[in-house]
Amino acid sequence: MTSLRVAAMFMAIAACWTQTLGAQGYPAKPIRIIVPTSPGGVNDVVTRLLAPKLGEALGRPVIVENHAPTVLGTALVAKAAPDGYTVLSIFDNFPLVQILFKDVPYDALRDFTPLSLIVTNPMVIGVSAQLGVKDLGRFLQRARSEHFNYATAGAGTSSHLAVELFKSTTGIELQAVHYKGAAPAVSDLLGGRVQLMIAGAVTLMPQVRPGKVVPLAVTSLERLSALPNVPTVAETYPGFEARGWQGMVAPAGTASEIVARLNADIGKSVRSSEVRRNLEDQAYEVVGSSPQLLGTLIASEYKKWGKVIRDRRITLD
Repeated sequence: MTSLRVAAMFMAIAACWTQTLGAQGYPAKPIRIIVPTSPGGVNDVVTRLLAPKLGEALGRPVIVENHAPTVLGTALVAKAAPDGYTVLSIFDNFPLVQILFKDVPYDALRDFTPLSLIVTNPMVIGVSAQLGVKDLGRFLQRARSEHFNYATAGAGTSSHLAVELFKSTTGIELQAVHYKGAAPAVSDLLGGRVQLMIAGAVTLMPQVRPGKVVPLAVTSLERLSALPNVPTVAETYPGFEARGWQGMVAPAGTASEIVARLNADIGKSVRSSEVRRNLEDQAYEVVGSSPQLLGTLIASEYKKWGKVIRDRRITLD
């Protein structure tokens, strides 16, 4: 064995030993959660709701930092040390950015270690009450003979891609109008400047309850307890499903002991009575999954929505 090979072997052993020692003493300092969006969005709100409880469970402060835009914030975590002190709060477009944009400096499937799927957010197909449509069949009938626009919270978001899947499934045509966030999109939906929006229940329910937005259908496979009389799209078009979700990942190479600790404490925090009640009041479905379940979801969403993006020729560059 050459001296170079011996040196390399000892360096590898030392690195593993250092990582093991670090995992045994974890956590020894505050943990940063990077939110790759601006403050106030749903990803930010859920993360900040969870962070104090997670800090209690870990016994160290948990600091939430916003680093927009998405690519910049995500790349920051991809390049961070895999020591458990920098983690990323992700949402449903996490595995799709590298399909939608060119030269993304990370790979969502290879450069991160899944920690936990935190919540899912069933989506609602909503139209303005001003449209005078009460059911999905009537909307589809009118959409085939009239020019309708739909609102999105931004190009490439779930509110954009879900409608594109809906269009290809039903055979209707709708013109996209992209906004910088959900709030202005909902505002124009209420004003009748756009006719339809598919968004998370957490986004549309505040307008559904007072009757300003009419829910035509939900995009989950099962009806929502909050809207028991509203059918699923799948009842008419079997297999149709779209949902929002949020989770957390760490840099690739994070020690399994640290992943296990973070997973356990994230799950404990999100299922605590206070956090669960707050999330369920906003129409979220609380999960707190295993790392494996989140990894499987990321891979399946990449495949499913990648096909929609290619089939619908969606490009953002």
